[in-house]
Amino acid sequence: MPEEEGKSWLFKLKPIADRMPAVKKPDGHVHFRTKMLWTFGILVFYYAMTNVMIFGLGQTMDVFSQFRAIMAGASGSLMHLGIGPIVTGSIIMQLFTGAKIIKLDLKKPEDKAIYQGVQKILVIIMILVEAIPQVYGYLVPDANFVGILEEAVPGGFDIASYHFSYGDSIAKWIIIAQLFIGSYLVFLMDEVVSKWGIGSGISLFIAAGVSQSMFTGALNWYPTSAEQPLSISNPPAGTIPKTIYLLTNLNTAELSRGGFEVMFLHPPNPIIALVGTVLIFFIVTYFESSRIELPLTHAKVRGARGRYPIRLIYASNIPVILMSALLANVNMFSLLLWNHPQLSKLPGLGHNEWIGKYPDPANLKQGQQATTPVDGIAWYLSNINGVYEWLLPLLDPKKYEYYLHGHEYWQVVAHIVVWFGVMIFGSILFAKFWIETTGMGAEDIAKQIESSGMQIPGFRRDPRVLKKVLDRYIPTVTIFSGAFVGGLAALADMIGTVGNSSGTGVLLTVGIMIHMYEAIAKEQMMEMHPVLRSFFGTGE
Repeated sequence: MPEEEGKSWLFKLKPIADRMPAVKKPDGHVHFRTKMLWTFGILVFYYAMTNVMIFGLGQTMDVFSQFRAIMAGASGSLMHLGIGPIVTGSIIMQLFTGAKIIKLDLKKPEDKAIYQGVQKILVIIMILVEAIPQVYGYLVPDANFVGILEEAVPGGFDIASYHFSYGDSIAKWIIIAQLFIGSYLVFLMDEVVSKWGIGSGISLFIAAGVSQSMFTGALNWYPTSAEQPLSISNPPAGTIPKTIYLLTNLNTAELSRGGFEVMFLHPPNPIIALVGTVLIFFIVTYFESSRIELPLTHAKVRGARGRYPIRLIYASNIPVILMSALLANVNMFSLLLWNHPQLSKLPGLGHNEWIGKYPDPANLKQGQQATTPVDGIAWYLSNINGVYEWLLPLLDPKKYEYYLHGHEYWQVVAHIVVWFGVMIFGSILFAKFWIETTGMGAEDIAKQIESSGMQIPGFRRDPRVLKKVLDRYIPTVTIFSGAFVGGLAALADMIGTVGNSSGTGVLLTVGIMIHMYEAIAKEQMMEMHPVLRSFFGTGE
């Protein structure tokens, strides 16, 4: 059958997309209690998966260590990849659609369906793209497990200067299979929450992971270094226990000579990080409650009035999620190109300091991590985690020279400028894409208001007129919301957060909790007043 004129070539993938495992939509209205049970059940299952370790895994290096909290995963577990493949697939589809490389009109149901179907295929591809290089570089199978497999399947083969035993290859593909199963389960869990629960599964997993990190970061009584006993030089890792321990074990002179500095500024989990976390909570809560309210009246029911709220943070926290996932992939691929056994030998790209330079895992200096870049483009795009990475060495370069890792002052300043610029500009870009691809643009909102029988007083009941009014607010608020959440996340990273949850993670969690509360309130309202379901587009 010839392809219809004007249709995207993606429709050729429809037979594959239709056969992909998916969660069935409910036939009718799902009661509030059922939605809460599904949401709570998926959350419990998520925590269970983060504690199920990959079978046959030995030595590991976590390439997502900087972004672990917001990747909603746990290193070495079935959730090792977290939401990375899902969000990366979403980023690619949004960029291609926004740039008109993929010609789809997401206002048409069939185009929207193929968009979602192809995104599922892309998620599977991204799971393999992220899993295979990690397993063949940093997720080393356990030696005993490999030995058992080599006895069962002896032999091997050589490619160039590399030798592959059958046992080792089988062990690695068993690990890849577990990563694939875990990541695709995350994708299905997100669909369950979206269709049968409340809110978004991805947002729920991020909030759960970050909340756990903040809780342990604030209250952890274990010493900072697990290899050494609890002492003044090795206090508890949590902010509150650390503060209490130092205050009770140091005298006034010792506190003034450096004790207060350790409590307030030094990692891990200094007091300034706890203060910064609380401050982010209040700032986000205030701005989330700020909105522009357009007055509405019903065209047929006299006296029926209402308001349509346009949030100041209109694009919510989605732009920061997408931006963080993009930067996490930059970090992962630059690390692979630097020291992966095969990829580091690619001509021009492999082991290139301009792309990203990483420290030698066998010779780490104080404050360094093997997965954190120390130079190159990857370093300028990497997180700034707390005041000790920039403020302390700038104030006292002799005392805190090791935090500079050999960089000059101008490089530190350039890192701050680039980090802020990328977070703000990237978040604005993703905010605009998100609004246009999710039916939150002026045209879609105008049609939604018109179909509900409402209109703006003093204006004709016409979607085109409503669109002109909404165009005065929505594009501007979209740009502001993207810039605000991106800049606030970068600022929070510079101040530091408890539990190494990152400023982005805290920002996302606060926004997610607020939206979850509002979603629950909306569900309860629709349960009491079923006529409201048609306005919110949830069916009967």
